[in-house]
Formats: sequence, structure tokens, C-alpha cells
Amino acid sequence: MLATLSIRDIVLIDRLDLDFAAGMSVLTGETGAGKSILLDSLSLALGARGDADLVRHGEAQGQVTAVFDVAGAHPVRAFLQENGIDDDGDVILRRIQAADGRTRAFINDQPVSAGLLRQAGALLVEIHGQHDDRALVDPESHRALIDVFGGLTGEADAVASAYAAFRSAEMAVIDHEKRIEAARNEADFLRSAVEELSQLKAEAGEEETLAARRTDMMQVEKIAGDLNESFETLNGSASPIPELASLLRRLERKADQVPHLLGQPVRSLAEALDHLEEARGGLESALQQTEYDPRELENVEERLFALRAASRKYSVPVDELADLCGRMSTDLADLDAGEDKLSALVEAASKARERFDAKAATLSAKRRKSAKALEAAVERELPDLKLERARFIVEMESDPDSRGRSGIDQLEFHVQTNPGTRPGPMMKVASGGELSRFLLALKVSLADKGTAPTLVFDEIDTGVGGAVAEAIGVRLARLAGNVQVLTVTHAPQVAARAAGHFLIAKEATTKDRVATRVQLIDERHRTEEIARMLAGSVITDEARAAASKLLTETAG
Repeated sequence: MLATLSIRDIVLIDRLDLDFAAGMSVLTGETGAGKSILLDSLSLALGARGDADLVRHGEAQGQVTAVFDVAGAHPVRAFLQENGIDDDGDVILRRIQAADGRTRAFINDQPVSAGLLRQAGALLVEIHGQHDDRALVDPESHRALIDVFGGLTGEADAVASAYAAFRSAEMAVIDHEKRIEAARNEADFLRSAVEELSQLKAEAGEEETLAARRTDMMQVEKIAGDLNESFETLNGSASPIPELASLLRRLERKADQVPHLLGQPVRSLAEALDHLEEARGGLESALQQTEYDPRELENVEERLFALRAASRKYSVPVDELADLCGRMSTDLADLDAGEDKLSALVEAASKARERFDAKAATLSAKRRKSAKALEAAVERELPDLKLERARFIVEMESDPDSRGRSGIDQLEFHVQTNPGTRPGPMMKVASGGELSRFLLALKVSLADKGTAPTLVFDEIDTGVGGAVAEAIGVRLARLAGNVQVLTVTHAPQVAARAAGHFLIAKEATTKDRVATRVQLIDERHRTEEIARMLAGSVITDEARAAASKLLTETAG
């Protein structure tokens, strides 16, 4: 339930903190006191669209915080967990409205989007009034209400799952048919391409490897002549090495005679011969490493040409030719074995459709019983609401060929307000006062069927007489036995049945400024307020006596 509502700097409200209890609470006050501002503030905290005009004049921002005391098993806790929001303790919804139009939203002090705040708020509070059609205008919600009333939510979920499986099986058939058709149209091309690519046997990375090998061989080809010539110079018949070696031997024999003359030249000549031998060995090794078969270069170039030609032909990189061959082979296999596979898929889709049809037909039959039961429950409430000549009708059409997640049924709430008139959709046929009473009858009928824990009714008793107001009060009080009920009312018969009574009034704060004040009033002040509601601006002793009597009767 809504435990606390705190408002700061919203329109006429400068600072307001309200604590609410379980059961039924009413909010009363003279016209213009700020009742609508209070509901607008609550709506803002629940995720309604923000508006810069809501910020109190002269302030930079306004803020509304709504604190809810909800059970551990309430759906809002699972919702918060799914969205990674801490759900220990109370659930706190907070909205900040800036004067520049921007808003910020928080759940349990974690920043969230306005949409997420709105989803959480919808699980906690329903706000209804004569012109608030959110719970009634969408036929999809009517179907959900019938399922809730009849305890059919589980079966509806099973139908939705069966529909998803059926649609998935149907899409598998459609996709396979498209693949077969595409493969059939390209069969000759595919066979030719698969044969060519299979023979080519392209491998990932092959192009890069071949290109690198080709570059090496072409570089070797350029230096091979110089290597051969250099090696021949040092190793051939004209090599200076043998002659220099002979010269060194002669000098070495004579070096002992004149060491001071030949010692250095002999050593230098020996070192030169050593370096020449090293150079010859290096050249010989280089020649051995650069030896290649000229046909290898030709083969590499031919392979590269073939790979790149196939790449251009099939418009894919060389590295993807092997994958392309695999996909084309699969398409051919689908074509060759496609009819058998298609038959199996068609049979699976047929069985999935049969399972859905069976579940949907069973659900449809139960929905009809639930619809009749809801019609009867609502119509039992109508006479006391002075709608004894009206009828509530659940218009239900079932088409086995119109399959959907929700089954095969289309449901919409219709009413007939007077005998002889044409029934029609509730939103179009019922007047404002009638609509609010139909809504109340529905809510009473669905009171124990999983509704939100807090229901807010905004002046649904407007324009009705004493007997109808009394009937509305009785039903609101009955609702309050199951959920928390907050109602803004001008009817003393409704106000008298509340467990808590809040008086809304305007108070001057400065010479030229006023603020809305809300006070939980005691029994004495409550008698005075109900007397005002009965008598108007001038409260008489008779009005006070009538108010006291009304409170006593409703308390009994």
C-alpha cells in the first residue's frame, strides 16, 4: 500500500508529508483547494509525463516521493529484481521535475528511466476517474481482466507459449521453402561453382603465404647473377686465392731471415686469405639457399592467379572461398534433400498448430464462462448504483483462423444504459457519471482478483444523488477490505465511510502567496467537514446533526 507521500514545490504545495493507512481514506475540500494537484503529484511519482508548469513559481525544481509498503511476494519485487534494482524494505518511487522541463526518476534511490518508473507505478497504483479511461479503453486489457476473473492466467500463458512454438515452426517452413526456391533457381550455377571451388581447394591464409613466397623468389632471381659471378671470381680458374696462397708460402720461408721487414706483410696477407676463404664459403652457402626451381615460381603465380580470379568471380575475399564452397554445398544438399526436410518441417508445424488450436479452444470455452460470470457479478452491483435498467455485456468473438498470442478471442466491454438502446463499447455509450459507476462495479467484482494494492478514485461520485453516492460509498468501503482505497470526493455519504479523512485547504503564506495544506482530521473536525459538504458555505446546526448521524450510521 501507499505508506507515505512527500511533495516539495509542486504548484501550490510548498512542503507536504502525508502518511496513509490501510483501508479507505478520503480527501475532501472546497473546489480549488488543491485536490487535483495532490493527484497530479502522485501521478508524477508513478511515472506520468512531466511538465515544467508543475514546479511552484519561483522554484528551480519540484519533487515527489511515494513510499510503498508491499509484501515480499508482490509482483513489483520480481520486477525490480529483473531490472537490477535493490528491493529490500519499502519500495520508494521518486521524481524530480525541473523548471526547465527536464525530469529525473529514481526507484529505491537508483536512477531509472521514466518508462521504468511508470511500469513499477502501474504495479502499485491504479488511478481512476470519470475521464480516466486507461483501464477500460483497451480491449486487450478486457481480455486480461476476464482471464484474471476466471483464474485463467496460467492457461493464457500456456496458449501464448503454444503460439510462439507454432509461429516458430511456421517460420522454419517458410525459411526452408525460400532456401529451396533460391537453390532451385541457382542449381546449375551452384553445381558449377561447387565443382570449381572444390577442385580449387582454397585454404584460409593461402594467398598471403603464396604472395610472400613469390616475392622471395623474385628477389632471389634478381641477385642470383651477381652471386654466381662473385662466387666464380673467388672459386673459378681465375681465382686469386691459389696465387696469393703460393706467394704467402714463399714469403713465410723468407720471413725468418728478415722478420723486421716481412713479419707485418706476412700476417696481413694471411688474414686477407682467411677473409677471402670466408667470403667464398658465404657465397657458396648463399647460392645453395637461393637455389629454386623456376617452375615453382611459375606454379605459385598460376595458383595466385586462380585464387584471385575465383575471388573476383564470386565477389568474396580469397580467404572466404572455402566457406563459400561450404555454404553452396549446403544449399545444394538442401535442394537435393530439401523436399524430405520440408515435409518434416510441415508436419512439425501442423502438429504445433494442432496443439495451439486445442489449447486456444479450451481457453476460449473457459473465457466464455468467465465472461458470463463477470457479467452477472457486475450486474448485481448496478441496481444499487441506480443503473438497474442497464446491462453490462462482454462482447466476445472467437475465430479459430485468427490465431494470436492471446488465443482466438477478441473481447470488449459493452454496455446498454437503457432498454431499447443499442449496446456499444463502454467508452462510447456511457456518460461520465455512468462510466464511473460501471468502473466501480467492475472493480468491486474484481476486488480479490490480483488488482493493484492501491486504488485511487478521483471524484467518481460527481453528479450523482444521495442514494447513488451512498451505494458508491458502500462499495468503496467493501473494496477497502481487500486493497487500499484513496478517493477524492464531494459526497458526504462517501466521506462518512472512510477510516481516514484528509482535509485539503489553501492557506496564505505571505501577502501575495498561498499554499495547499492537507491535514488528517479528528472526529470533531470530521463532523464539521461533512456538515460543510451537506450544507454548503453556511454550516447550520441541522447540518452538523445530519453529519453526526451519517457518521454514526456508517460506523454501525
